Amino acid sequence: MKLHLLIDTCVWLDLAKDYRQLPLLDAVLAMKESGDLEIILPKILVEEFDRNKDRIISDSKRSLSSHFKLVREAMLKFSPEEGRDAALQKLNEVDHRIATGGEAVNDAIGIVEKIFASTDHITLTDAVKARAADRAIAKIAPFHRQRNGIDDTIIIETYIDALAARSNTDDVYGFVTHNIHDFSDRGGDTRLPHPDLAGMFDSSSSRYATSLGPLLGEFAEDLLEEIKFEREFNQEPRKLSELLEAEHRLTTQVWYNRHWNRRIAIERGKQKLVSHEEWEKLPPKKRHNTIVDTIWEGALASAKRAEDELGPGGVGPWSDFEWGMINGKLSAIRWMLGDDWDMLDT
Repeated sequence: MKLHLLIDTCVWLDLAKDYRQLPLLDAVLAMKESGDLEIILPKILVEEFDRNKDRIISDSKRSLSSHFKLVREAMLKFSPEEGRDAALQKLNEVDHRIATGGEAVNDAIGIVEKIFASTDHITLTDAVKARAADRAIAKIAPFHRQRNGIDDTIIIETYIDALAARSNTDDVYGFVTHNIHDFSDRGGDTRLPHPDLAGMFDSSSSRYATSLGPLLGEFAEDLLEEIKFEREFNQEPRKLSELLEAEHRLTTQVWYNRHWNRRIAIERGKQKLVSHEEWEKLPPKKRHNTIVDTIWEGALASAKRAEDELGPGGVGPWSDFEWGMINGKLSAIRWMLGDDWDMLDT
């Protein structure tokens, strides 16, 4: 027994824009590749998905940052100081997670396009055009509302043709849509088809569904659970606070290493300590190998604070390779936080 599904465009788009539906898309792809599922795919559906996918990607990447910005500004102006910093930190965490999670839409779009690429696209025939026109004239669903339902009509007529061409009586066919306004019985249970369409669905060999998950669950419950577990087992993105903490530690380590390079240069006479008055009198070219004594005193105090903060195991000495790793980690984290690559200023 094989499951044959015509999944409406709106369903594909809804699956693509909600990262929580990735296991469902994984299941569709897995069932299709195993031969347990065949997708009935009108070419007009593929074209409609292509027209809308950029909007879906754009919407998903538009995080709630603008809203959080307004909330943050209001909190800074009006909220009491007690507990404000902790609340702002929580807002930053949520904003970061939303922005990171939004990237999942690219995975979803990729899965949908992989399914489409491996499925034959059914081209529009004159017979389907004629039947669609008859529905429009008779105002039969999905032409029963005051709107142009030609695309929806072509899709449902394509399903009718696929159903008529069934060769194995054991196979199950299904039409899945979220468009209850044009396909469902709005006067009763919207999980049921419109009366004009009810004749093609017998709830057994031909199914009408407004939710893909339960329908797939009837035929591949174990597969769905397995895929859901694999998706949920994936590592969560790092919290913003973790990234900031690591960035601070790595910045301190890089600064400390540079401080010691200067300290060695001073001890070896390659750099000279001078007073502020002496430094002011030097020409710009000669200032490169000097450092003001009061600034150096502050640097020594900062080095002591770094040693106390990082602990004995956090300041080296390390090999050139290990220092390269530290610099690489700092560059990568700063890139995640919005800086350009190789931003290593301290």
